[in-house]
Amino acid sequence: MSARLLVTQPGPQTTVQDLGRVGAQAYGVPVCGALDMVALRLANALVGNAPGAAALECRLIGPAFTVEGGPVRLALTGAEATIEITRGDETRSYPAWRAIDVPEGAGVRIGALRGSGAAVLAVAGGLDVPLVLNSRATDLKGGFGGLDGRALKAGDRLPIGAGALGGPCLELPRPPSLAFDGVLRVVPGPQDDAFTQEGMASFLGTAYRVSREADRMGIRLEGAPLAFRTSADITSDGIATGAIQVPGSGLPIVLLADHQTVGGYAKIATVISADLPRAGRLTPGAQLRFRAVSVPEAEEARRALEREITALVASLTPVRAAAEIDLAALYAANLISGVVTACDPE
Repeated sequence: MSARLLVTQPGPQTTVQDLGRVGAQAYGVPVCGALDMVALRLANALVGNAPGAAALECRLIGPAFTVEGGPVRLALTGAEATIEITRGDETRSYPAWRAIDVPEGAGVRIGALRGSGAAVLAVAGGLDVPLVLNSRATDLKGGFGGLDGRALKAGDRLPIGAGALGGPCLELPRPPSLAFDGVLRVVPGPQDDAFTQEGMASFLGTAYRVSREADRMGIRLEGAPLAFRTSADITSDGIATGAIQVPGSGLPIVLLADHQTVGGYAKIATVISADLPRAGRLTPGAQLRFRAVSVPEAEEARRALEREITALVASLTPVRAAAEIDLAALYAANLISGVVTACDPE
């Protein structure tokens, strides 16, 4: 019997996600997949999986589960959170951005997420749920993929694929910053001509607030309504992830991973792919502005993000034992002039 996770508390919305159901939008099937693909790829790297292996996406608060059928190796990325591992009467706490070996029978609890509204929990071997249209991602609207097409609930058992647990656990010494500077870069269009000059200037020149209507499908923004030349309505056409639709209210909606495949409202701009992970981390109440960039600038931003991800994966190092002192770091800090190691034989 292979290892599996018995869910005891599911969290507000925990789903199985991978890099998405690419290539099926022509059939009316959304891409879905992780809101933060950077977090997914780093979590999988920490536990030795392929970049797109299926993992759990946690929203706001993580789940709790018991490990059954054998030990597992797991890692949480994309947010700061405390990971509690309980075995018998002993509970130990671990941070995010590192791999953790968890023995059979132990309980795992992930607390409230900090710094982001979404995090990824990867398990060595990946979550072994069925492939649907070449993806294991959960489509909540369609009710397929993941585990029965829905968010997790108490009592669920998640099967885990075969994964090597040998070798040291890895950690990311310098995780990517979760700080949000309040700006999402966009490429104007494809229907920016549906808005007045004043409407476009307002879109790029004023601040918006993320409303409570924010989920995996998209985030509705609060702020000054945008002015149309004629109407918000267009002949329905295809929608890309990150498209910013503006309905008759004049208030933008940023469409995320679970967005519909076609829509009949004008799209004033599209969030560039390099900034989609940042958009996916946003929570209600967050303030943001949009900044227009060219297509070549958007392409270079994506290349830069890929270089950053490659460098982060290359920087993974074995986790140091808790009692091990990083002398190089202490020396670099120059805390007290003239102090040397007590182990110096001289």
